[in-house]
Amino acid sequence: MTSHDFDQWIDRRQTGSLKWDDAAVLFDSADVLPLWVADTDFPAPPPVLEAIRQRVEHGILGYPSPRFLAFDALAGWLQKRHGWQTDTSWMVSTPGVVTAISVAVQTLSQPGDKIIIQPPVYPPFFSSVQRNGRTLVENPLILENGRYRMDFDDLARKAAGARMLVLCSPHNPVGRVWSAAELKTLADICLANDLIILTDEIHGDLIYPGHRHIPLATLDDAVAKHTVTFVAPSKTFNTAGLYTSTVVIPDAALRKDFATGIQTLSIGKSNIFGIAAMEAAYLHGEPWLAQLLPYLKGNADYLAEALNHQTPNIKVQVPEGTYLAWLDCRDLGLTPENLASFFAQEAKVGLNNGASFGSEGVGFMRLNFGCARPLLKEAVARIAQAYAARGF
Repeated sequence: MTSHDFDQWIDRRQTGSLKWDDAAVLFDSADVLPLWVADTDFPAPPPVLEAIRQRVEHGILGYPSPRFLAFDALAGWLQKRHGWQTDTSWMVSTPGVVTAISVAVQTLSQPGDKIIIQPPVYPPFFSSVQRNGRTLVENPLILENGRYRMDFDDLARKAAGARMLVLCSPHNPVGRVWSAAELKTLADICLANDLIILTDEIHGDLIYPGHRHIPLATLDDAVAKHTVTFVAPSKTFNTAGLYTSTVVIPDAALRKDFATGIQTLSIGKSNIFGIAAMEAAYLHGEPWLAQLLPYLKGNADYLAEALNHQTPNIKVQVPEGTYLAWLDCRDLGLTPENLASFFAQEAKVGLNNGASFGSEGVGFMRLNFGCARPLLKEAVARIAQAYAARGF
């Protein structure tokens, strides 16, 4: 088996990288270390790069056939990794999960409909509801002893009269991998109120020992008929820049309405490199992923241990999944603006401000540890030095 050196740092500057090349402007600091937007600093798996290389070497980059998609590879992956027996006829190609969620809101609900989200949560969940003229209903997660859980009593009250719930599973930014019992309780509430469930499962392959990602649609047929699932190889295999994702919709009526929305907006065409990468990733990327996951877990363990020891007023829990750490900085006593400034201007580390994930995220910061460990150690050293200089 080929061994992959994830400790190797590859310079992404001057490559048109949002994460690296825009950091100086976004954080107003020329030498900030960017650990924010959710892509990793690792090369995609060799089979993915080889598949793209073969497309380039063929030399002709014309329109791809809609029948030459990677859905068979995705179906095989979902069955093998998650026990989900899907049909390729359930799948709709889309140019990214955020775009697809917005289209699902447009096509499967009406203006003014109530749509539930569970903050603190990925910021596009808010905008996908509000920009489409729907009514945002928040069912905040509850933080207990450093671990988040769903507030089912609150959800049951708010589900009455709502049209839809948008679920983040695994959860970005808090790192929860929802248990079967939690998903079953959520699904029961949604079905009792005839809610459509949009479930973003883009991080579903990034799971750490002791936890298991359960696709919501696998609970039972009734749940599947109410569920629209969003998946992509982008987080798992670091192919975000190819903007290729898939929506899996078992129910024919929901699928027809969603596909019509995609066609109406003329965004159903696929990227030939994205197709090649997706197929190669799902067919041949598993050995690479088997090496990546322990490395990411090692990063998470190191980060939590180092910060909890060196900066005790910044509390870090090891996430159950994703490569995102949710830093509880409330004991620093800083406003969201001053907290962001502390990290960017004083520590010279660029993170996502927790306030952008909803009011429940005020006092938190999100750190992307999907990077070479020497880089992560440099970030921790910078944070610890700035922390000590402040005398927190």
